[in-house]
Amino acid sequence: METPVALTIAGSDPSGGAGLQADLKTFHRFGVYGEAVVTLITVQNTQGVRRVEVMSPELVTEQIRAVVQDIPPKAAKTGALGNLAVTCAVTEAVAEAAATFGFPLVVDPVMAGSSGGVFMDKQALHAFTAKLLPRAFLLTPNLDEASALTGLAVRDPASVIEAAEKLRDMGAANVLVKGGHLEGDAIDVLLTSTGRRIQFRASRIETRHTHGTGCTYSAAITAGLARGQDLIQAIRNAKAFITAAIRANPGLGAGSGPLNHFADF
Repeated sequence: METPVALTIAGSDPSGGAGLQADLKTFHRFGVYGEAVVTLITVQNTQGVRRVEVMSPELVTEQIRAVVQDIPPKAAKTGALGNLAVTCAVTEAVAEAAATFGFPLVVDPVMAGSSGGVFMDKQALHAFTAKLLPRAFLLTPNLDEASALTGLAVRDPASVIEAAEKLRDMGAANVLVKGGHLEGDAIDVLLTSTGRRIQFRASRIETRHTHGTGCTYSAAITAGLARGQDLIQAIRNAKAFITAAIRANPGLGAGSGPLNHFADF
């Protein structure tokens, strides 16, 4: 049986709760071999982000080309990209690789960390919207990210749907708007390329330990796609996993602590 492979193109979190560290843990939990391209390095822990150093675009491009030429992934995801130059470099390198190997791309528009820190400036946001977003098989914004990308105030179920429709019109094939910051149950809305609208619901868990939730969720979806699951099945499994990972969090750190990436679901 062929080993499923997934690639993450993301930033590094030395505390291990978010970024490529969380992605690799999640890939492993789903039985997927993980590859990781570093876009930026942070100095952070559960209490906040203290420093961000973005890699050179040439170095990021070389990393992507090296891994996909030798061990091509069955699915890939992007996370924090940092600046305009890296956003453009990632877009070009992923387009080049996808043209050869045909893998789906999950785009997580990471703009800020749950513990603070800005990972996408205005110039990068413009390039992201124009260049990378249209290449997304699946776009996974939270409410704040959906608002920044569309210019809409995404604060209730109706505006979630409106934002998803606008983001699909902007070029993303499928859009999953994560509703974890709405009141009540945690409801995510998927708008598919065919116009189908599907809700993924879970009971809200009251906890401060949610560091890396977005990274982990999108990584779990990517892992499902790498294993050959269809999009809806991949999201359904990822939703079950992220809910269990939050509920079983290990309670680490003095701030917003990490999830349990080895939780049963």
